[in-house]
Amino acid sequence: MLRLFLTRRWLGLLCLTLLASAIMVFLGRWQWGRYELRSDINARIEASATAQPVPFSAGAREWTRVTMTGEYDPELEILIRNRTVEGRNGFEILTPLRLADGTAVLVDRGWVAPHPSGAVAKPEVPPAPGGTVSVVGRVRAPESGATRIELRDGQWQARRVGVAEIAPKLPYKVAPVYVTADDESTELVPISAGRENDWLNLGYAVQWWLFAGGALFAYFWLLRREYRQPAPASASSSRLLDGELDGERHVPQEQRLG
Repeated sequence: MLRLFLTRRWLGLLCLTLLASAIMVFLGRWQWGRYELRSDINARIEASATAQPVPFSAGAREWTRVTMTGEYDPELEILIRNRTVEGRNGFEILTPLRLADGTAVLVDRGWVAPHPSGAVAKPEVPPAPGGTVSVVGRVRAPESGATRIELRDGQWQARRVGVAEIAPKLPYKVAPVYVTADDESTELVPISAGRENDWLNLGYAVQWWLFAGGALFAYFWLLRREYRQPAPASASSSRLLDGELDGERHVPQEQRLG
């Protein structure tokens, strides 16, 4: 078997198998990293549900439960369209909350259904509370893939919560993160925290590692099968055997009997 293993064909196949297995192991490690990242996010989401709120800070980690006091600025409210809640598309209402130091935080007050006249029509938004209010919620990072903010029917609208895109439209400095409010006393539907699908990444990681092991197993199984196969008869042996048979066919019958 060692001589068979050291042939050029099997050594070349071994190199390809090792390369493919290494790539699969790398992909499995990458998926495992994604699993750990999402598991950490889920742990922070669960912990924030019962955590005591801390004073808001622009550098707070995502999902930190915070509290802040200020006044809503409903005149500069932003509608985030095409947001799905319980299978229905609607709008999330993003309202600036002006703090005592003159800065502002974008607060996602909740979800509202579209207007009865159509999905693109401006919805009927319950007004934000007036005067000084205290808001409790969870810090969220800006969404990726944000597009430009547009003015429609006298109302700013966007498809994603892109703080960097929204901030230039406001006359005050805006925090680089936003907050989803926990308040359930309004007519808006609170935005649920959701959960990262970390089990999907775990399944992918295990799958890639099984593929890597399967590739190595298949290599040695094929090598062993070829080693155990009987060697085919050589060409010279075949010609000799054919000659003997031909000779027998041409020997006269009386000589065979004699």
